[in-house]
Amino acid sequence: MASFCSDPSTLSGLSWLLCYLTTGKHVALYWSVGTVLLLLAITAPAALAFGFGGATAARSRFLPLQWLGRGYIAVVRGVPDIAFFLFFVIALDQFFEWARHKVKCPDWDQPIRQGSDFVVCPEAKLPLGNAAQWVHETYGFMLAVLTFAIVFGAFAANVLYGAMRAVPHPQLETAEAYGMSPRQTFWRILVPQMWVYALPGLSNLWMVLIKATPLLFLLGIEDIVYWARELGGAKTARFTDYPHGDWRVWYFLALLIFYLAFTRVSEIVLDRIMGRLTHGQATLAGDAQRKAV
Repeated sequence: MASFCSDPSTLSGLSWLLCYLTTGKHVALYWSVGTVLLLLAITAPAALAFGFGGATAARSRFLPLQWLGRGYIAVVRGVPDIAFFLFFVIALDQFFEWARHKVKCPDWDQPIRQGSDFVVCPEAKLPLGNAAQWVHETYGFMLAVLTFAIVFGAFAANVLYGAMRAVPHPQLETAEAYGMSPRQTFWRILVPQMWVYALPGLSNLWMVLIKATPLLFLLGIEDIVYWARELGGAKTARFTDYPHGDWRVWYFLALLIFYLAFTRVSEIVLDRIMGRLTHGQATLAGDAQRKAV
């Protein structure tokens, strides 16, 4: 914050606005944008890994593994996202603490479930009670990333499973006729070609993931939607040095522009990736490229 911002009552016009937009809470808003981008950067590949594992398991010839893959897809896709987010984070957190409790406190003689309370020894708490604030925030963020990855991984698994089935079967038979093993056929023939069929569905899933980032607030993380509502509400001189009316419409308009710009950039990047994947492929997009040449 600039030095002339020390006395807000003497400011007006652009100088007042500049000082207002550089207050500590606005800096937290700007950091929350980075938090959302970091969430997307980590969650997207993690969800893709969960999805690939789920799709591979669903098409496995080993029945228990096949049931596990298909059950994962069906269960997660069948539960509303909000209910899953509210339940899974608590369950995951308690599972980690329960596992640590069994290892670190084997002589504990009290029940862990005490009515509606979940009580473990202090050494098993995650994070520890004396941990720094950034440790608590990082732990909450990683729980959020894992929850997002599991939820959207189920949708990615459904997309990838359909893409694997869309690859022409004669190509797989030809690979086997040339002496390739099932593993070689999977990695050299099926996987490289399935992305052409999977990318449209994954593109839509990426857009849904962007729109789902406000669910971070349900997980105890102060995201951009939280700060927009907090800062945009009416403020009086009694509670702040920068009093103003109800400005939520302007804050949410800024969020609208941010999300629209971000999704537009995503569309451009995904279109270029699709162009590269379909180059030389026996698909409608590949035929269009050959005709254009």
